[in-house]
Amino acid sequence: MLKIKQFILGGSVLLVFCLVSTFFSGDLFAGEEDDYKNLEIFTDVLSLIRSSYVENVDMDTLIYGAIRGMLSTLDPHSSFLTPEMYKEMQADTHGEFGGLGIEITVKAGELIVVSPIEDSPAYAAGVKPGDKIVKIDGKPTRDIDFMEAVRMLRGSKGEAITISIQRADEAKLRDLTIIRDIIHIQSVKSKFLQGHFGYVRVSQFQDRTGHDLKEHLQLLRHDNGDQLHGMILDLRNNPGGLLDQAVAVSDLFLREGLIVYTEGREAEAQLSFSAQSVGTEPDYPLIVLINGGSASAAEIVAGALQDHQRAIILGEQSFGKGSVQTVIPLDDHSGLRLTTARYFTPSGRSIQARGISPDIVVVQTDAVPQKKTETPLREQDLVNHFQSPTKKSAVSKRGKLQGLTRAEQGDIQLLRALDLLKAISLFKGENQAA
Repeated sequence: MLKIKQFILGGSVLLVFCLVSTFFSGDLFAGEEDDYKNLEIFTDVLSLIRSSYVENVDMDTLIYGAIRGMLSTLDPHSSFLTPEMYKEMQADTHGEFGGLGIEITVKAGELIVVSPIEDSPAYAAGVKPGDKIVKIDGKPTRDIDFMEAVRMLRGSKGEAITISIQRADEAKLRDLTIIRDIIHIQSVKSKFLQGHFGYVRVSQFQDRTGHDLKEHLQLLRHDNGDQLHGMILDLRNNPGGLLDQAVAVSDLFLREGLIVYTEGREAEAQLSFSAQSVGTEPDYPLIVLINGGSASAAEIVAGALQDHQRAIILGEQSFGKGSVQTVIPLDDHSGLRLTTARYFTPSGRSIQARGISPDIVVVQTDAVPQKKTETPLREQDLVNHFQSPTKKSAVSKRGKLQGLTRAEQGDIQLLRALDLLKAISLFKGENQAA
């Protein structure tokens, strides 16, 4: 196939037809005359454009356009990468590129935001999962090619771009002018929330995510005297990334068993990945947060931990991207991003167009902590109320949101997860006391 491409770029139309006919005369299309006729139509059209179109057209442009058209008939995730796009795609997996910081997809001809990348210009501008990008710098995006959209959104640091978005609950378009920046993605962040409860945020699955997460978990345990009472793994608005890193993250929490398997037409696409006992985290309570922006590799992790009953999945239905893309380099430094397999959770569930259903559904709202003046009247507010004679300070701290930022105090899903960990911890303490 690569040889055909080289001849197309540098040879005549007649040579192209002869070579294609020879190549496809093997087992792939043996006895299928209709396929030969279709190939003949393709070369006829190519010849007519070359000889009769009003202007001369570069052969690379025609061939690249034909490949894009071919891939557009498949699925939203298969695409052709020009040499420039292929180079940018490689930069993505290392966590640095120039642009806005959003993961996008094409659905029914519409350009949809899967998720803004945390701490990116798009995130700061208020772009949300599910937003439809209707225009880019005034140009309509209806039926736009996926990689063309990526090219238009990317750019040099300091350059301004205006995107017009349609939000589900709004009638009018929002015009957002955003300044491009170099997007540095720190895929793993961690902290303590309250007491012995840890919090880890994985924003994207890059080539070091599994390694970095392991280090963060070790530091959390070390800094807390190896006394973690529970952990929250936040995969919300995580658009996915590398399959092997999803496996590595899942493996940290599972001692054994299947993590994910894939099914495709070729033998290379029939893969399965299992957990290893070496390096597994302790069996502390684990809650995984997901939402509509959790996709692909994030869904692999959530599905594996849910099937093995290792974690409670809390939040909202995930995005539902259950396919695997293989990036195939071509001879001119371009690439083919081709959907080659579907992946399945350990129990055999396909996530494609379904997503992961949380064990506990908590819909995120824009709730904010009550102001002090809005606190309901309590006994301690009454004049001449009695003081508690025992351990007043310890009791008064129990209900407070210590160690949480104001944004975290308004994060309903995070608070529910933290309350659940506290309940599990209290229950275990009561059982031990008995």
